[in-house]
Amino acid sequence: MRQLQERGALLTALTGPSRPPPPRPAQGPPCRDGDRRPQPAPSRAGRARLLIPVVAAAVVAADQATKTWALHHLAAGPRHVVGPLNLVLTYNSGAAFSLGKGVTPVVVAAVVVLVVWLVAFTRRASRTATVPVSVALGLVLGGALGNLADRAFRSIPGHPAAVVDFIQAASWWPVFNVADACVVVGVVVLVAAYLLHPRA
Repeated sequence: MRQLQERGALLTALTGPSRPPPPRPAQGPPCRDGDRRPQPAPSRAGRARLLIPVVAAAVVAADQATKTWALHHLAAGPRHVVGPLNLVLTYNSGAAFSLGKGVTPVVVAAVVVLVVWLVAFTRRASRTATVPVSVALGLVLGGALGNLADRAFRSIPGHPAAVVDFIQAASWWPVFNVADACVVVGVVVLVAAYLLHPRA
């Protein structure tokens, strides 16, 4: 026994006293899924609301571009496209589809009031509007703004406050433009959406 004790003392002197293992670095609590919340995706209502100004801007751009093209390429005379469709440059001082000629100031005032009402109505309706309704509102608003831009900013010698029309679908149908077509399509979609889904 004494020899064993002496051998243990000799080993301790050679290797040194036993040291406890180094402490592990402190770790925080495990990360839970709730600690990092993903950014919420845009809601369907938000995407539908964004469609209204996008569609309206696209309509105004297309309408003004086609009217500028008509002024430069149809001044020499009409062009036949296909079947009853012709491109005929005309100037409309009245309302859509050449209605209300001779009362230009009244028409301009009515268009301004209509555009203001449309903007207010669109802002209210966009809170609950579906995608089809949002597209339809954008079409109507863009069409109204496109024709108003003609009356306010396009200077046509001899045709003050007039709208450029150039699409003739048939000989018996009034000449119209892209803005007029968008307004009609938008109204049809709105009526259909209301009839199919009264709360749309």
